[in-house]
This record gives sequence, C-alpha cells and structure tokens, in this order.
Amino acid sequence: QVQLVESGGGLVQPGGSLRLSCAASGFTFSTYPMSWYRQAPGKERELVALITRAGDSTVYASSVKGRFTISRDNAKNTGYLQMNSLKPEDTAVYYCKAIVASYVHWGQGTQVTVSS
Repeated sequence: QVQLVESGGGLVQPGGSLRLSCAASGFTFSTYPMSWYRQAPGKERELVALITRAGDSTVYASSVKGRFTISRDNAKNTGYLQMNSLKPEDTAVYYCKAIVASYVHWGQGTQVTVSS
C-alpha cells in the first residue's frame, strides 16, 4: 500500500537549518507530484511547497519563499524539504502528501521546533 514516511525533524535555533525527507513506497513515485504541508498548534494545516513529477516546477507559500527549497530524487523515491533561516513561527508538524489514484495520502509527520 501507499506509504509516506517523513524524517529529519528536530529542535533547532532560530536562523538554523534542517532537511526533511519523505520516503515513498507502494506506488510509482516519479509519476505523481508531491507536496509538504505543516500544522502548528491551534492552526489549520497549510501548504508549504509543491513539486511536479519531474521536479521541474515548484510552488512555495509566501511565508517560506526564499528560505525553503523542495526537491525530489525519483531514483530514490524520496522527496526533500531544505529549510534555512528558520524562524520560531516555522514551528509545526511537517507532513508530506501525495495524491495517488484520486486518494490523498499523508505521512505521519515530523516535528520541527525552532527555539532558542
């Protein structure tokens, strides 16, 4: 079955960096776009970034543009989110998402905490 497994979260100081990974299995990863979302306590889940199947086009939320970079390695069935210049307001659980055969699949999420 479709599985998405995030990793790479943790505690980082403001201004620091983290790279999240999303390992995909159970479907042909290279034929579907993927995206990263985040959900902070008490807030709705929001889109962070999206990347096309081939990785040739990306979309970012305005709040992360210029600081975050989404990428993918289709040979490894893995997507990434490089996060630089992190701010306390980036604190959230980060999820990867793929829509496969009209079904929305989410990973379990990885916690990112930005604090001094």
